[in-house]
Amino acid sequence: MEEPAIRIEGLGKRYRLGSGVSDSPLLSERLQHAMLAPLRLVHRGRAASTPPSHLTAARVGSSGDRELWALRGVSLEIARGEAVGLIGPNGAGKSTLLKLLSRITLPTEGRIVLRGRVATLLEVGTGFHPELTGRENIFVNGAILGMRRREIEASFDEIVDFSGVERFIDTPVKRYSSGMYVRLAFAVAAYLQPEILLVDEVLAVGDAEFQRRCLGKMQEVTERGRTVVFVSHNLAAVQRLCSRVFVIDKGHVIAEGAAAAAVTAYLDRAAPEHQTGARTIGEDAERFEGSGLARLRKVVMSDASGQPTGSIRLGQPFRVTLTYETLEPIEEAVIELGICTPEGQRFATVQNIDRGDPPLRLARGLHEIAVDLGIALLPGEFALEVALHTVEGVTAELVYRALRFTALNIPDDGHAGYPWLVVRGYVRPEATWSEARTIRGDVSAVAHG
Repeated sequence: MEEPAIRIEGLGKRYRLGSGVSDSPLLSERLQHAMLAPLRLVHRGRAASTPPSHLTAARVGSSGDRELWALRGVSLEIARGEAVGLIGPNGAGKSTLLKLLSRITLPTEGRIVLRGRVATLLEVGTGFHPELTGRENIFVNGAILGMRRREIEASFDEIVDFSGVERFIDTPVKRYSSGMYVRLAFAVAAYLQPEILLVDEVLAVGDAEFQRRCLGKMQEVTERGRTVVFVSHNLAAVQRLCSRVFVIDKGHVIAEGAAAAAVTAYLDRAAPEHQTGARTIGEDAERFEGSGLARLRKVVMSDASGQPTGSIRLGQPFRVTLTYETLEPIEEAVIELGICTPEGQRFATVQNIDRGDPPLRLARGLHEIAVDLGIALLPGEFALEVALHTVEGVTAELVYRALRFTALNIPDDGHAGYPWLVVRGYVRPEATWSEARTIRGDVSAVAHG
């Protein structure tokens, strides 16, 4: 039987918060800990009296130190040539697991066995030296993977072509935009022929076309017998790419199986808080971390009478009210609302500037904005995806599956519901059909006009 590409046994990662000692044997982590020691001394008293709210899993010891197990008791195997997804809420431990696999940090307990060269794409700029050019970083990353110069040269043109940074290939990458950075980083990771490719949510930085090409490239990588581990909140992308999915929550693997079954199990766990028609958005919400200029605080979906609702009738208009907190003034803000499948596949988008209206000017503080939608959704489960951008295209906040709701096969206008048992698609557009027209002649005459 062939040995797996990745074997994890009893893996755990503990962080000591507020202590003077690092668990990690890595020199880089110990140096970082030492450099931050003066700041910890300044804030220790305040931190001890009011522990951060996001450290609910931490344990307070007799010495006053707090321990947080980001992962505990994780055991799994991933076969060669398998594409595996890791999904779960923010703070579940997914990214920590990828950092352990890539040896950015070392485990507190357990062991990891990797068979093959590992390429990682965990966050923008991972593995790049900002002072080096794009060309130089390609060769440096190839050397780290153990490739000879002629092997790197053989893939160089494909890397540059895929990334689209040909004009800037001899420019230091510190001058790249975040999109250029991640396009080049992905191309390097995918084209330098690693046996194991680790990819985090960083693909959300790219546009839709780039994401499509990335998913296609990762599928191609697995077809060539290489292994992919993919972390994403885009469950549609996970289902498209991955044959198997692990659900991680609070540092533990809580479900595992075929992609569709695992995604369903994850959504079922999250569903109760999403389907009431109103949701307060906490820090643990699934989101793409943008510039941090704003935070979505609340989403309410209501019917024509103004009552919150978690379900709408066929053809029923509805209103979505968003409450944002802007942490800094935004001169020209664009609010975006997407309608998606529960897995995150978006099929409809509206923005507050669609009809030529000017962007919003938002002072620091709380703001409420509502949008009325007249879309006729076919029966099924749906989710709202909410974002705030600047007019220049910088994303301040993007929350995935901010609110889940149901479209019912019950008419809103007195007519019959949708007649078919199996519903294909998501939207019933307005349409006008002509009468059937009889055409004289045979089929060949029709085919030739």
